[in-house]
Amino acid sequence: MKPFIVVSDGMDKNLFATLCNMDELEVHPSPKITQDELKQLLPKVSGLVIRSATKVTSDYLEMAPNLKYVIRAGEGTDNIDKVACAQKGVKVSNTPGANSNSAAEHAIALMMTVLRKTAWANESMSNGKWEKSKLSGNELANKKVGIIGFGRIGQIVAKRIAGFEPQVLFYDPIIKTSDISYAQKVDTLKEIFSECDIISLHLPLIEATTNLITMDLLGQMKSDAILINAARGKIVNEDDLYQILSEGKIKGAGFDVFATEPLEESSKLRTLPNLVLTPHLGASTAEAQVRVGEMAVNQLVEYFVKNNLLNEVSA
Repeated sequence: MKPFIVVSDGMDKNLFATLCNMDELEVHPSPKITQDELKQLLPKVSGLVIRSATKVTSDYLEMAPNLKYVIRAGEGTDNIDKVACAQKGVKVSNTPGANSNSAAEHAIALMMTVLRKTAWANESMSNGKWEKSKLSGNELANKKVGIIGFGRIGQIVAKRIAGFEPQVLFYDPIIKTSDISYAQKVDTLKEIFSECDIISLHLPLIEATTNLITMDLLGQMKSDAILINAARGKIVNEDDLYQILSEGKIKGAGFDVFATEPLEESSKLRTLPNLVLTPHLGASTAEAQVRVGEMAVNQLVEYFVKNNLLNEVSA
């Protein structure tokens, strides 16, 4: 019997067609399905390719006795219960680096949007107004930018904004060397939050980073500083974020990720006039989806056809 593969959260259409045409695999004909549809398919699934919408929980695993392999088409695997997968003998992989450029560019887009108030300007113009004096912004040039988490994405951000000639600081306890020409390593988060004009988060969501950014750090930010989060929502305490923005203690923020996704319609974050919100678009470029899809298809073939596991993520 051929391994039965389900792609639940979408894939580049050409790559999905390539996957469907492989003789060695049986592939569900739709590259995007609802969670209820997925639950109906779980009893026969051998391989599952997901993005951020599907959460592979212990309950899902109980419904999937034949599941052997889960691929996160992206980098973060916090939506997969990796401990439960290990207990069930289910292998987990991601596609590291495939959407790094896309995520980095989105973080920079949020920076520029908040700095130059372009989102608010567009809304104002759409409402028939001409509020030129009200919408004066700030430049990125010569600002002090703090990057928290200096892995692939954080480093791309630093390199991409170099042309604006900011001073770039970064905090990352994993990186031991400070021999990086385009950024300066600092030893504490306090240095980033107290000194920087722009702070951009690029951390994975693990136990040590969950609820890492609270009022203790937010309260140290300069009054004209901005905060960007295109990493994971649960890194920032959203109640504290709401408080500091609603009281106008910092200039603004741009968030692409949230503790609960989709963001609830009733979320108080939606009411803040100094917060730009986007619906987890960090990896949502055509180019990134091609790269992610290529890696996922290759990993499926390597595992189910060649008995070779690539990019395994452990619990």
